[in-house]
Amino acid sequence: MILVFAGSVMVDQFKGDLHIHTCLSPCGDNNMLPTLIVGQAKKKNLDVIAICDHNSAENVPAVKKAGERVGVVVIGGIEITSQEEVHVLALFENDADLLRVQDIVYKHLSGVNDQDYFGEQLVVDENDSIMGINDRLLIGATTLLIEQIVDIVHKSGGIAIASHVDREAFSIIGQLGFIPDGLNIDALEVSPRNPVKEVKARLPQVNDFPIVRFSDAHYLEDIGETYTSFFTENLSVDELSKALLNRDGRKAVTH
Repeated sequence: MILVFAGSVMVDQFKGDLHIHTCLSPCGDNNMLPTLIVGQAKKKNLDVIAICDHNSAENVPAVKKAGERVGVVVIGGIEITSQEEVHVLALFENDADLLRVQDIVYKHLSGVNDQDYFGEQLVVDENDSIMGINDRLLIGATTLLIEQIVDIVHKSGGIAIASHVDREAFSIIGQLGFIPDGLNIDALEVSPRNPVKEVKARLPQVNDFPIVRFSDAHYLEDIGETYTSFFTENLSVDELSKALLNRDGRKAVTH
């Protein structure tokens, strides 16, 4: 962390990768276990990470506990798939708010996972022990429209970020072809595949929104390969929100 004066405010620089999957996501490697994830985050000098599995947050508590042991802040999150098959990252300060949103997602998600086809969905504890298997079709789409997801996240005190907008599949621009007028999304995530400058030139509609860049890690070696620096007083979701809005001396810088 680096202390920086921002006007009358003293802020720190925090290195964050806020889009990481665990072994709960069917497409996540089975080595994406709590102690290994926070260990890799520590190795990459990350100050904060967020766990965002597909349509579930059941491994968030375990990674948070593992993170506390090594000094890595872990924010609870979930990557929700809309009815239009758009991925949206939702980040929360409190686990209670996160779990209430997870309940809403579950009520709008149908189907049973085929682990031979999509992969296993392991629920683990902070010591990497397998506690169970989630048999919901987590890779599937909910019946929630993207506008409904953003509204639910905001009413629950969270931040909503459109995932990997530069990808053709499961991105808001790839699925819809545009960003709906009036959509109150907090930021857009650019994937590790493309430089932000190139994406801004190719997709000019993204220039109307704050931009972040995370790893979308499904494998340990991907964690921290791309990240965003947050200049904030602390690592609360409220401070991160101010950084996205470039408000009160806070800011977010992509790498």
